[in-house]
Amino acid sequence: MYEVLVVDDDFMVAEIHRRFVDKTPGFTTVGVARTAAEALESVRTAHPDLVLLDVYLPDMSGLDVLQRLRAEGNAVGVIMITAAREIDTVSRALHGGASDYLVKPFDYTQLQEKLENFRRRARALESQSGADQSLIDSLFGGKGKNPEPSRLPKGLSAETGRLVLDILRSKGELSSTECAELAGLSRVSVRRYLEHYLSEGLLEVRLEYGGAGRPVRRYRPAPR
Repeated sequence: MYEVLVVDDDFMVAEIHRRFVDKTPGFTTVGVARTAAEALESVRTAHPDLVLLDVYLPDMSGLDVLQRLRAEGNAVGVIMITAAREIDTVSRALHGGASDYLVKPFDYTQLQEKLENFRRRARALESQSGADQSLIDSLFGGKGKNPEPSRLPKGLSAETGRLVLDILRSKGELSSTECAELAGLSRVSVRRYLEHYLSEGLLEVRLEYGGAGRPVRRYRPAPR
């Protein structure tokens, strides 16, 4: 479960963002800050995994908050959530160490995608003892050499698909239930991704026979 701090001076907007976060499997809100000072204090005391940080705050710019956190050596994930579209603001966020940037107004699906991006990177870093070039490319936004389909069937998300593949590649072989638990998603949803990638030739399946009932389908990456 990834813990999130929501920072926005607008009470109603902050509440909407909090609900969006809590609606996303694997994420929970641990606090809401209305000012830069509250944000800095909450990061230091609550130690969240991720901060949804507005740029326009009453006492200090969110970009300055980001700068202070990095100056303190705090590597907490930060997604800038703001109406600011100026290129210099985007540039400062990027060079200041923000992991992502989302322009207001946005809907739940857009924020969900950003959260899943964060989770994918965090899981990859947590599960790897070393990094090959394809993993590095995926973490830095490159395509890498992993053969992944450019299009998915209707109802399937590319970001969730990459999360499922990253988990499977890090673990070697999993059932749909095990993969769903690691991804924080439903088994039915994960099974759809696994079966799709199986049909694309990215995965192989092994039937594990146990007691009574159907054999368990265990998925593993196909040899490259």
